[in-house]
Amino acid sequence: MKVVILAGGLGTRMSEYTKTVPKPMVRIGNFPIIIHILNLYINHGFNDFLIAAGYKSNILKDHFKNFKKSGEEFKAKIFGKSCKINIIETGLKTLTGGRLKRVKKYLINDEDFMFTYGDGISNVNIKKLVNFHLKNKKLITVTAVRPPARFGELILKGTKVVSFKEKPQVTYGWINGGFFVAKTAFLNFISKDSDILERTPLEKASKKRELVAFKHTGFWKCMDVKRDRDELQKIYNQNKFNWKGKN
Repeated sequence: MKVVILAGGLGTRMSEYTKTVPKPMVRIGNFPIIIHILNLYINHGFNDFLIAAGYKSNILKDHFKNFKKSGEEFKAKIFGKSCKINIIETGLKTLTGGRLKRVKKYLINDEDFMFTYGDGISNVNIKKLVNFHLKNKKLITVTAVRPPARFGELILKGTKVVSFKEKPQVTYGWINGGFFVAKTAFLNFISKDSDILERTPLEKASKKRELVAFKHTGFWKCMDVKRDRDELQKIYNQNKFNWKGKN
């Protein structure tokens, strides 16, 4: 099953770093955060990646340029483990939904695929997430997490998502953790580059009862602002990596 990494945003809230590199290339320890994300999937047996690039995509490409290239794919090794990486140009101003739609042609032979953002780290069990998705047979599965209350909120009834609200969270609850599994048919909910994934597409899936949640109570951290990056760096420095695989 292929994995799409959304890695093209401007990262304006982390301008201290993103003036020079795209946010997925901001380092946690000795490695860009995107490498930690790739490592999570590889450690669960998934090694075929599509990176939806945009802002400063040349820096992403430069990072992998020393690996062998076959056509559009890089044959890379992440911490000694082999993987395939295809870096796809999805536009400078394209939003999250639009970026996902732009990689559709690379998924035409796939019934299901995974996707995540290029700025979140977790120790979510990817194999269990995939099995949960396949068992429920819905269009899309989102990983639900319980972080500090400053994000949007998922309203759940059992494992069914009855409401998807990307607005400031006023009560402590489940939120979008950013690790998804979807049927390729979900991409039909996205119509244009300006579509925000977390709005029309996911809201539509929720209303049609085609969105379910995989609850994850372990480690999760999103790198939205400099403070988040500093907290992740502190964890790294203390040798207390809570994400899969010691790097």
